[in-house]
Amino acid sequence: MDKKPSVFTVLGPEKSFVLGIVVTVLVVIVVGFFFLLSQRMNSSDSLANNNTTQVKSTSSRQTPPIPTANGDIKIQPVSDTDWVRGNRDAKISIIEFSDTECPFCKRLHPTMKKIIDEYGDDVQWIYRHFPLETHAKARKEAEAVECAGELGGNDSFWSYLDRVFEITPSNDGLDLALLPDIAEYVGLDRSEFEACLNSGKYAGKIEDHYQQALAAGGRGTPYSVLISGDQKIPLSGALPYEQIKATIDALLK
Repeated sequence: MDKKPSVFTVLGPEKSFVLGIVVTVLVVIVVGFFFLLSQRMNSSDSLANNNTTQVKSTSSRQTPPIPTANGDIKIQPVSDTDWVRGNRDAKISIIEFSDTECPFCKRLHPTMKKIIDEYGDDVQWIYRHFPLETHAKARKEAEAVECAGELGGNDSFWSYLDRVFEITPSNDGLDLALLPDIAEYVGLDRSEFEACLNSGKYAGKIEDHYQQALAAGGRGTPYSVLISGDQKIPLSGALPYEQIKATIDALLK
């Protein structure tokens, strides 16, 4: 029985060559389309988390449900025990729950400094600790910042915090042996600082802040709550300056 001639035999060598090229090009286009589609889907999935480090739940911690409305945000009011940047009598308070080893907290930090530079009379920035379990060094660094505040007051607290964010590579990249060096850098007594840090006296305060963050709805870092009168507005992630500014401007009108 004679074999049925293929399309290439019928067309001849020259046309078959052209057809082969066309088919190859079409296959490449189709494969490329699906590859780009998969890449776009993957990037879309990660977009929501590209400015925050997420809390990882463990069996040893009970995570409260996320508040469903602003009125449900339970947060400790600003007190004399808080570290505050800006005007303590400001109309707007921004309470930030932060992790010194979180790369997105590092990104937000200069943004918040810029906010205070512009709105210092109308905005106060309160820093509370939210060291995630994924960052093993963050708790000790948080204790170090508290020791700086104890030894040098509010200005030393913020100077020490600024320096940590300035030099840490994030994600547990900071050598803890540098913590006393930072204390000296901001003008604190090294031996007094080391005694405070080695005592572990602020571990309980750090844990309390961690639990406050969860109760307020924090599920990643940085997590901030903007308070103006009775309004409580959650700000999740390293939001851009323009977005925070727009929120503040709307409240100050």
